[in-house]
Amino acid sequence: MINTSLRILLVEDQETDAELIKRQINKIVKHPEIELTDDIEGCKEQLLNFAPDVVLSDYNLPTCTGLDIMETVKEYDEDIAFIFITGTINDEELAANTILNGASGYILKKHMNNLGEKLEPLLKKVVFNMVARDDLREKIRNNKITVNQIYDYLDKINEDNAEHRQNVEKIKQAINQFRLDDEDAG
Repeated sequence: MINTSLRILLVEDQETDAELIKRQINKIVKHPEIELTDDIEGCKEQLLNFAPDVVLSDYNLPTCTGLDIMETVKEYDEDIAFIFITGTINDEELAANTILNGASGYILKKHMNNLGEKLEPLLKKVVFNMVARDDLREKIRNNKITVNQIYDYLDKINEDNAEHRQNVEKIKQAINQFRLDDEDAG
């Protein structure tokens, strides 16, 4: 049993598989925090607001591939562990490519009944790396969340400013039109 709390982002489109994976995680991790999504946009949102320690992803998803998800995760933070849990990787070359592209591991869904056995050593490695930099990890996570929220806020301000500039321009045009109408009447 892993006693360290883990923040796990699960990228899975099959509800039954997601429930089975969650059940297996709960057998091997004492206090997991698990968020679920099935696309890149949801993944990006979770990376910004949840800041996971590890991402578990299916390979075939409705709107993208697991490699697309992994690329998104690695762009956000190359140190986040990424593990495929998939029924797709039956090709050794494809499996090797996932590892070469940065995956920490992969597990075939056909092993779902003993997923815990296969997943536990991979998660223990994640925990080992986390414990080595635990305080720093929490500070970094909080800073990332804060910075991402600031960027989001700034984006909204920029949108609002653009809207305000448009409104000011409309007001100026209306004032100019009023002046012209007033001059024509006078």
